[in-house]
Amino acid sequence: MTNIMIQLSKYIIIILMAAYTFSCFSIFTRNYEDEEKRVLIRQDVLLFLLQFTAFGAMYLAADDVRILFICAALAVVLLAVILLYNLIYPNVSRLVVNNMCILITAGMIMITRLSSDNASPYGTAIRQLVFVIVGIVFGLIVPVLIRKLTFLDQWTYVYAGVGGAALLAVALFAPVLNGAKLGFEIFGINIQPSEFVKIVFVFFVAASLNRSTEFKNVVVTTAIAAAHVLILVISTDLGAALIFFVVYLVMLYVATRQPLYTIAGLLAGAGAAVVGYHLFSHIQVRVEAWQDPIGTYSGSGYQVAQSLFAIGSGSWFGTGLFQGQPDTIPVAETDFIFSAVTEELGVIFALCLILVCVSCYVMFLNIAMELRNKFYKYVALGLGTCYIFQVFLQVGGVTKFIPSTGMTLPFVSYGGSSMLSTMIMFGIIQGLYIVREDEEEELEQKKLEQKKRAERRSRDGLGRTAAPKAPEGRPRFEEVPRQRTKTAKQPRPKQKPRTK
Repeated sequence: MTNIMIQLSKYIIIILMAAYTFSCFSIFTRNYEDEEKRVLIRQDVLLFLLQFTAFGAMYLAADDVRILFICAALAVVLLAVILLYNLIYPNVSRLVVNNMCILITAGMIMITRLSSDNASPYGTAIRQLVFVIVGIVFGLIVPVLIRKLTFLDQWTYVYAGVGGAALLAVALFAPVLNGAKLGFEIFGINIQPSEFVKIVFVFFVAASLNRSTEFKNVVVTTAIAAAHVLILVISTDLGAALIFFVVYLVMLYVATRQPLYTIAGLLAGAGAAVVGYHLFSHIQVRVEAWQDPIGTYSGSGYQVAQSLFAIGSGSWFGTGLFQGQPDTIPVAETDFIFSAVTEELGVIFALCLILVCVSCYVMFLNIAMELRNKFYKYVALGLGTCYIFQVFLQVGGVTKFIPSTGMTLPFVSYGGSSMLSTMIMFGIIQGLYIVREDEEEELEQKKLEQKKRAERRSRDGLGRTAAPKAPEGRPRFEEVPRQRTKTAKQPRPKQKPRTK
């Protein structure tokens, strides 16, 4: 009976996820605010139904009350997120908030499943829930800072200095872990500075290109950006280096509209990739695993091969929670969580997860296009590109589309640095959304004032006429009595126009 319930639950989860994903894109076709609210409320209902179904199935399979505790705590946290954003920031994008919650839910479901076999069962899931709570606190603070701090575009070289110093500290002092220098361990928590520096890097590029897009400034900005990438390459943090490189090229092209800069950047990047391949054995190992994971199964290709086996065994509908073997995938909670999700929840669920990420990116681009402030426009574009390219690196690496780069899937993978940096990123986007709403209100106010002034001038023109030029010492214009016109049908100036 338990197996039947678990198998039934996986189909219910897929249906709920598909319905939620459909609503993410259908909301863009809604023309009225009431229709949007109904769709958003429906999303909230689907979110909690999916959560209760998944955790209920895991409880039936494992018969551990701690799963119900994690489910209840997560439900309280997500409900608090939705309510607090509505109370504190009524003008934020509710779609982005809901998408953030569904991604966190998917991550918590799989992390709870994977942590059941650890030495301390469900300890990883509880720590991830703590990371979510801390991230939410920052996510609620950041929007008001973005709205109030109007001088952020003036700290160009402060961003460059802080980001470069943090990356350099990692390259010089961080321990080597799995062939790369990623961060430091403080009080048992791994801190990965590159997760936060990528946000600072976007602000640096936006501030610099907002100041000037002349050739001299572009050269200076490119040199500083190249220094960031070079430090990451020396640390063999290849995923972060790729993100920095792509984000800079996209922002540079949008700011300058010069395809030659993009072509030169791509050629330089291709040359650097060839040089890096011959200099670093770590890169050679990953390329070898990507080319033939089965042939190198006993060595470098083990991770990718296990990932492909998991995706293949999951097929369209998955094996069901606690019915697969995702724990056989190395570092499944972080680098290969997409494979674990696909094995037990199915390819359809995994594709819906990708589409939810795409809908977030579409929303980021929509905000970037409608912002009038160029600095904020570049920031929204840079953060959106950073987010979606990280999703691409994670999914592409585990499916053997590209060599694995060890990147996390935002909001889904386990990790404090990843969760906190992504929450800050989404908080910045929400702040920019509020700024956009402020700009629209200001524009509407200006149009209203212009309309009132035009109506006032029109009334004054009907009620006043210019008098003959007065001698010195007397007013140039004086009031003259109103005169009746010959056409009695003309309405008086004080009368309101007829409404249709």
